[in-house]
Parts: sequence; structure tokens; C-alpha cells
Amino acid sequence: MLFWIPVIGFSLLLIYNTLPYFTFSKDFSFIEERSFLFQSNFYNACFYIHIAAGALCIGTALIQFSRYILKKSKAIHRFSGKIYVFVVLFLGAPTGLYMSFFAKGSFWERALFMFMAGWWFITTLYGLTTIHKRNVVAHKIWMMRSYAMAMTAVTFRVYHIVFYLLDWGHLENYELSLWISVIGNMLFVEWIIYRQSKKYLKSFAT
Repeated sequence: MLFWIPVIGFSLLLIYNTLPYFTFSKDFSFIEERSFLFQSNFYNACFYIHIAAGALCIGTALIQFSRYILKKSKAIHRFSGKIYVFVVLFLGAPTGLYMSFFAKGSFWERALFMFMAGWWFITTLYGLTTIHKRNVVAHKIWMMRSYAMAMTAVTFRVYHIVFYLLDWGHLENYELSLWISVIGNMLFVEWIIYRQSKKYLKSFAT
């Protein structure tokens, strides 16, 4: 509960904060900073598809990792899983990859965004192929990795607020929050996988 309460809270807050963008007003700092990019209809479309896809993925993923829902109704788990996979593979990751070429920061920040989009796509694809092979353990592992990438949108904002309160400069805050979010999420999920694999192996030993 100590883990999931803040995760659910921050996830729902991110989804809530995404909604005003769909008034299609241009009075947002993100849009104002990139006003020249939003003159392109393709970039404009990619932006709105990407933020909608991200919010949908984060929302459906909360259902995916609910043990209660998995035990009570596997049909809900499968249905929400299909939505998550479709949205990542065909909407979220492709638009994220395109937008990464225009991301704020240096070459390294843009490269990191490209990696995030690629890794999100790959982990989700492996999650799909492993469950088709009925390898439930591998499916769970790959979907946890996929979820860690989706959650960078949440953890980035948490770190950004923390560093803002510590009076970091805007660009330094942005870059540091981005790197810590991606690397931190990846390390954290591998730690969880390692712990769960130890318990899984121990159960066979006993």
C-alpha cells in the first residue's frame, strides 16, 4: 500500500492535468515554448495523440497490476491489456519517437527520448509475444518493464517539482529530472523483478 497509494495518486493527477490540453488552447508553457513546431499539423497531431496515449496507458496499467481484478475477472485484465498494448505500439511509442527528434535539451536528451520510445515499444512487444506463448512469468516481467517506461511521465514531474523547490535552474532541472526518472525507473523495476524472482525460485526449492 505504501508503494501503490502514491503511484495511483500521482498517476491520476497526471491524467487530470492532461485534460486541459484537450481544450486545444495554445496558452500552455509547453506549447508556447515550441510554437514554431505546433505550426506543423503533423507535429500538432502527434502531440495530442501522444499525451492522450500516455494518459490512457497509465490508466489501463493501474488495472493490469491489480491482483484483485486479475483474480476476480481475467476478462477485464485481458481487455485493458489489449488496449494498453495497442496504444503503446501504434500510438504512444511511434509519436514519442517522432517528437523525440525535436525534444528540448542537448543531443543526449533527444537520444534519451529516442531510447525511451524504442524501449517502451520493445518491452511491450515482448510482453505481447510472451503471453501468446503462454509464458506468464516472462509476460509479467516484460510488462513491468513497459510500465516503468510509461511511468517516466509521472516520476519526471515528481522530480521536477522537488528540484524546483530546491531552486534549480529550469534547464538543469529538466535534464536532471529526465535522466533520474528514466534510469531510476529502469533500476527500480529490475530490483523488483530480482526480488520476485528470488521468491519464485525459493517457492520451488521448498
